[in-house]
Amino acid sequence: MSSAWRRRRSARVAAAATALSAVLLTGGCGSSGTGAGSPGASAPAVKGFPVTIDNCGVKTTYTRPPSRAVTIHQHPAELMLSLGLKERMAGTSYPDSAVLPELREDFSSIPQLSKEAPSFEKVLDTDPDFVYGGYASAFAEKEGRSRKAFADAGIDTYLNRENCAGKQGVTMQDTYTEIRTIGRIFGVPDRASTLVSTLRSRVAEAGRAVKGTRDVSVFVYDSGDKSAFTAGGKGLGNELIKLAGGRNVFSELDDVFGDVSWEQVVDRRPDVIAIYDYAGTSVAQKKKFLLSQPALADVPAIKNKRFVVLPLTDTLVGVRSADAVGELARGLHPESFK
Repeated sequence: MSSAWRRRRSARVAAAATALSAVLLTGGCGSSGTGAGSPGASAPAVKGFPVTIDNCGVKTTYTRPPSRAVTIHQHPAELMLSLGLKERMAGTSYPDSAVLPELREDFSSIPQLSKEAPSFEKVLDTDPDFVYGGYASAFAEKEGRSRKAFADAGIDTYLNRENCAGKQGVTMQDTYTEIRTIGRIFGVPDRASTLVSTLRSRVAEAGRAVKGTRDVSVFVYDSGDKSAFTAGGKGLGNELIKLAGGRNVFSELDDVFGDVSWEQVVDRRPDVIAIYDYAGTSVAQKKKFLLSQPALADVPAIKNKRFVVLPLTDTLVGVRSADAVGELARGLHPESFK
């Protein structure tokens, strides 16, 4: 562990020992004072607390809101900023898309710890009391960032609920629940309710626009050349397609993502190809690859060059998913938005 963190932890231990000594000394003198200001007084209760959260099998009781949070991955950071929690953020890491325009100024004011997942030491150097991970890799045990390691250091953790949805799959309800849960942890449930109402309205607006239209068949292309890595039926991407008036041609895949053969893609004859955009291979390169494959030439989406682009972050449990429904609906049913 870093020397700076050791000093901070030693200071905390020393302070706790001093407080405990004061309590014991006062008790030895026969004092029974427990009012505010007395050595044995407990910290004043915080409205709405304690809050107990069971997150991916880890149960945590918060007696007060976290004050120094670190986010690993972009969608947790954007969710916190959307709840007006900039002042509670001690650091962020692993940006994988352009930040939402309305959040750029606030995002830029938060220290970026790493372009990818930061080391355990790097996180500890920010003196956090809460770490919020977007993907399970945020708490990779083999990299020393397990939730137990943080707990042993006195730091609470929370993992985006998409990573523990299990076989029931992920829906927009998970987005709303995630927002409300973070709102409870940070003591801002009213802000969370307002944000959820706003997102629900956007989804409903897109739904009204495409109501009564024919479901457009959609193939999600994430990556792959020998085979196609695509969205299955258990991820939020599948739900976004349905809400936007589409039908995922590989919805029967019993997972969030999976590999399929190009022969299967040809057989499903998708009307539209949704390309997931993230760091690495560009959208232009992905389109060029798809259009250059002779085997795909007769697929309607390829013949008509019908592509929609979704930043990968838009398809995760976070504040972007509601707007992603609208953008996807416009791509699948442009006639409904004229």
